[in-house]
Amino acid sequence: MDPTTHLTEQEQLLQEKIARDTLERYSGSPVDQFQPYVLLTNFSKYVQYFAEARQVPVIEGSTFKVAHSPSEKVSILDFKIGSPAAALVIDLCAFLPIRATLLLGMCGGLRRHYQVGDYFVPIASIRAEGTSDFYFPSEVPSLANFLVQKVVTNVLDEEKSTYYVGITHTTNKRFWEFDHDFQTRLKSTRPQSIEMECATLFMAGYSHKLPVGALLLISDLPLNRDGIKTKKSSEQVFQAYTRDHVEKGVKMMQALDESLKHEARGIFRGSRRRFESTVS
Repeated sequence: MDPTTHLTEQEQLLQEKIARDTLERYSGSPVDQFQPYVLLTNFSKYVQYFAEARQVPVIEGSTFKVAHSPSEKVSILDFKIGSPAAALVIDLCAFLPIRATLLLGMCGGLRRHYQVGDYFVPIASIRAEGTSDFYFPSEVPSLANFLVQKVVTNVLDEEKSTYYVGITHTTNKRFWEFDHDFQTRLKSTRPQSIEMECATLFMAGYSHKLPVGALLLISDLPLNRDGIKTKKSSEQVFQAYTRDHVEKGVKMMQALDESLKHEARGIFRGSRRRFESTVS
């Protein structure tokens, strides 16, 4: 489903202008500074680390924080939290000549053998957040882009990282850990992790023909006794894993760029046809 299908050319041009203006307003960054590969995150600490490690500025608008590394062809953007914000950032970025995006997020691990600090690579997400319904009917599955996730697992294998592949459950209910009915339904659908953005990102990306993948860090084990994330444990996760998570994301985007040079299939070439010449 292309959201511009029923729009006139004039309406499409107006939509593009408003989207680009909105992205500049929310991010504080001119749109021409955005790089072909964008790391999406929920954490300002990730943007701060990225910027400090590369000696580039953090740019802050009314809502987002962003930093750009032209030498690596990578930008990182903190879009905050939740499925509405996830939908918004894809709706805006879809009008730029971005080749692919990768979510660097965190998730709750739902298997007993998982450990905090392991990585989770979602191949699909249960659409329990509601926002994805604006893009496609309920029978359409929410799938990550195959090539992006293939590159993600290749890099994880090269670095001998511990990771799991499976289905994540995307919810809008953040404080669910004491809701027994919610937990019963969660267990019955058998996802391996839970978070708040993947289903929306995947569906919005599919709608806009913008490739979206995700590399999730298991930050807590909410179904285990004493496994719920706390202020203290959250800070420990940031201190221990921020560098590794961000640097892996950058390496994955560079590996994806190399894959596209060899005419790899399974990824859309441009978010809009009129941008194809600028990203080839």
